[in-house]
Amino acid sequence: MSEGAAALVVLTGISKHFGEGDTRVDALRDVSMSVMPGEIVGLVGPSGSGKSTLLNVIACILEPSAGKMVLDGDLIFENRWLKGNLRQLRLEKIGFIFQFHNLLPFLNATENVAMVRELAGASTSEARHRAIELLDYLGVGHRKTAMPSTISGGEAQRVAIARAIANRPRIILADEPTAALDSQRAGIVMDLMSQVAKEQQAAIIVVSHDEKIFNRFHRIFYLRDGVLETVEKRATPAAV
Repeated sequence: MSEGAAALVVLTGISKHFGEGDTRVDALRDVSMSVMPGEIVGLVGPSGSGKSTLLNVIACILEPSAGKMVLDGDLIFENRWLKGNLRQLRLEKIGFIFQFHNLLPFLNATENVAMVRELAGASTSEARHRAIELLDYLGVGHRKTAMPSTISGGEAQRVAIARAIANRPRIILADEPTAALDSQRAGIVMDLMSQVAKEQQAAIIVVSHDEKIFNRFHRIFYLRDGVLETVEKRATPAAV
């Protein structure tokens, strides 16, 4: 984490409810948190506690019902969206990593990564160069022309990480990224995310039930019934 750097994610009093009256469900209630550059934080809690809802709010997919959100220094939401083009904002500022790699089966590894750069406006040649550079960086350059169906789960997850960071986002959101992996592969994925957080000074937020990676987080935020209950601080994340 960079000393004196400004937080990349700042939430103040974020609430989200679904429905009204007797059918109203308060998924998030007055959540405030911040995440710094170079920091990996865990978001944990029982099923239905609001973790995925909070991740989708930070991703600008779900609109909060109230509160304030600042992403990478920009005021994005204050009781209403303050940015018109949320799709472009997501492309530029946010990378996504999921439990299952979600690679497009009809594109090879390079094309899966390059597509994100092209959607952000890069030329085909620049996007391809960036994709190959990232695949090499993540140790799967030798699989650059392979189709998703022909690579291992661990390799596919590394391709998915390359896709997530293709546009150099400052904020990376990961939803159960190691749940489908064994301990060794989970460790590799967490090592890669730690490397990205440090070298690109990104803020990484990981929703997880996977206790074998909890010791890799700088901090752990606990959610229960939509309320942020406690924050557990860890001085130095350990190895899996």
